[in-house]
Amino acid sequence: MSFRRGVVRQSKFRHVFAQAWKAEHCMDDVRVTRVTWEAPLCAANPKFIALIVEAGGGGAFLVLPLNKSGRVDQNTPTVCGHAAPVLDVQWCPHDDNVIASASEDCMVKVWQIPDGGLKAPMTEAIVTLEGHSKRVGILAWHPTALNILLTAGCDNLLCIWDVGTGELVYQLSDAHPDLIYSVCWNKEGNIICTTCKDKALRIIDPRRGTVLKVKEKAHEGTRPMRAVFLSDGKILTTGFSRMSERQLALWDMRDLTEPMAIQEMDTSNGVLLPFYDPDTNMVYLCGKGDCTIRYFEVTDESPYVHFISLYSSKEPQRGAGFLCKRGVDVNKCEIARFYKLHERKVEPISMTVPRKSDLFQGDLYPDTAGPEPSLLAEDWIAGQDAPPLLISLSGGYVAPASKHKDTLRGRPKLPLQSANSGPAATATPVTRETEVETPAPAKVVQETEAVTDKARKEEDQLNEILAEVRALKAVVLAQGQRIDLLERHLARIEDGDV
Repeated sequence: MSFRRGVVRQSKFRHVFAQAWKAEHCMDDVRVTRVTWEAPLCAANPKFIALIVEAGGGGAFLVLPLNKSGRVDQNTPTVCGHAAPVLDVQWCPHDDNVIASASEDCMVKVWQIPDGGLKAPMTEAIVTLEGHSKRVGILAWHPTALNILLTAGCDNLLCIWDVGTGELVYQLSDAHPDLIYSVCWNKEGNIICTTCKDKALRIIDPRRGTVLKVKEKAHEGTRPMRAVFLSDGKILTTGFSRMSERQLALWDMRDLTEPMAIQEMDTSNGVLLPFYDPDTNMVYLCGKGDCTIRYFEVTDESPYVHFISLYSSKEPQRGAGFLCKRGVDVNKCEIARFYKLHERKVEPISMTVPRKSDLFQGDLYPDTAGPEPSLLAEDWIAGQDAPPLLISLSGGYVAPASKHKDTLRGRPKLPLQSANSGPAATATPVTRETEVETPAPAKVVQETEAVTDKARKEEDQLNEILAEVRALKAVVLAQGQRIDLLERHLARIEDGDV
């Protein structure tokens, strides 16, 4: 006697569906770069989207407000400080106005984007990092430590920088015998996994400069591989079989002898770029030149990697940007968003869980990594580790205003650029002190009483708001439990158990 209950897997993400936005919400007339480099070519955060574009006589990328739609004027200012094509761009996870770019000119530059976007072309970076002898194609910000940036180039070097001081703090020159294909930090940022042209998957401690584990021929095909760390420490890789079939594999970091799971998909030759969401444990696969986006859920139940569905369209993608969780629309149960790059257009695609309730769905949005770093750069360099600081998405996330250069100053005693910003930093407080006048004693008393009354009123208002928030959270929790109960009952009905 068989029971169908064991056949159907219970998951709140079983019915996730992808939907492209309407044409009027797309960005048109964007000349996406034609550079032949296996990278997303796009990066998005709650404020901006950055797109690598065609540029004559150098390298450039566009930075547009995330809510931009319609035609993008050809005269829109770009970030154009590189002398050769840009290969990768990555937003800093701890400041939504800071972005790093890597280029064929062997340089890595860090830029401060003003709130509202660019009003004029930006040619001067706030930090330029010089340490590679060949083109640089990979950037990876540290997930929890402020100002730590990893770069990888075609010189087979891994470099780790303190962007706040511009110092090269670690360099791994002998870990890879050939071209590095991908680099990914783990959740705490104490180890990295890399893939290389020699077909090996490596786990590396960057501070000790040691290769902890190596899996030779993780995928036997000759085409590029990719690897990402999952939140529980497992590693997911994409690559090709000996017969040029595209593969997806899951590895236990403690034992790389055999993969926990491996799936073969098709024989297309586009490299599969994996995008991982640690909050939902879902992986999205985008192949350059493909017309589809596949998505999977990774669980502790065999076969571990569960195919959910795929989004299919008529137009192939040149690249794709993955929006961090802080930028999604929680009111529409959007759990992920892509920005699909066409030849002349950028098309947003939302991944949504269908829910009838308009209330905040706490089970879909666990606390997620916020913009505040857990460590300063010097703490991480000294050997400290810390998990990300989490924030709640209840009520939606509102991006704060720019922090200007405070973010990039890792230590107050070491300004960002000592030649320029150092004197200004010391002069500013002196100027303010000379302008301050000592008020009369009576005036001080009056101002103190007024400030006290204002503070008391603000505190009362804050207490009222907090009480209302607690009441609403209680209602949301109760409704969420009710919804879960009904969904389980519905699943049993669909399975024929009732």
